[in-house]
Amino acid sequence: MTRWVAGLDGCRGAWAGALLDLDDPARWRCARFPRVIDLLDGPEAPVCVGIDVPIGLPDRVSGGRSADRAARAFLGAGRSSVFPVPPRAAVYAESYDEAKALSRAHSEPPFAPSIQCWNILRSVREADELLRARSDLVTRLHEVHPEVAFFRLNGERRLGAGKKGPARAEGLAARRALLIAAGLPAAMVGSPPPPGVAADDHLDAMAALVVARDIAEDRAEPLPNAIERDNYGLPIVIWAPAPLPAPLPEPLPAPQPVPLAMRSRAP
Repeated sequence: MTRWVAGLDGCRGAWAGALLDLDDPARWRCARFPRVIDLLDGPEAPVCVGIDVPIGLPDRVSGGRSADRAARAFLGAGRSSVFPVPPRAAVYAESYDEAKALSRAHSEPPFAPSIQCWNILRSVREADELLRARSDLVTRLHEVHPEVAFFRLNGERRLGAGKKGPARAEGLAARRALLIAAGLPAAMVGSPPPPGVAADDHLDAMAALVVARDIAEDRAEPLPNAIERDNYGLPIVIWAPAPLPAPLPEPLPAPQPVPLAMRSRAP
């Protein structure tokens, strides 16, 4: 029986997906999936999937979800890439104004989601509804964050160039190099994005795949270490790739022979 793992990253109106056979890494596939369930119930039926979307929605948020606080602390100066997730009622609001009001009413200190956050809440609802309807998927679908993954793969250092903007080409090249160093096939990493998938979403799906692989192999790190659950039993945790191995110490230089003329002589 093959063991596939996968990564999902939101793209315009769908999901960028990357799949890898754990037992035969030469077998991989990248595609655009209309829905999360299309990958989970697809032909590969991956045993573990990393998805860049919040899972686990508290009814009341105090200082942000524990997973978001832990991920921001982990990223340090890059913490702004982890946006605060509003409470469950706000996620299911029917309008942005209603979401802001509900978020303020169920958070301490009160805060309102940004318009960028509001625009992705459709994806948050999709994952939440799926996991509440299909409890069998809770052990297969796991929250990840691409910037957390790349930060860890880069030796817990910020990348010098972003994946958008004027340094985009440099930033994408750096991310490809990290994915190959993490063990993904070079042919996969260098493959063109599927139709309808942007280049950065394509690579972010592969970063999510790396985390899924490490979760499947029991090597990934949970942020935070103590995992909370929401009122539906869904875990509130962002998974990071396995810590990189410590570099080997530099070997000591071999002792040099002392010239005869410099040796001390007994009287």
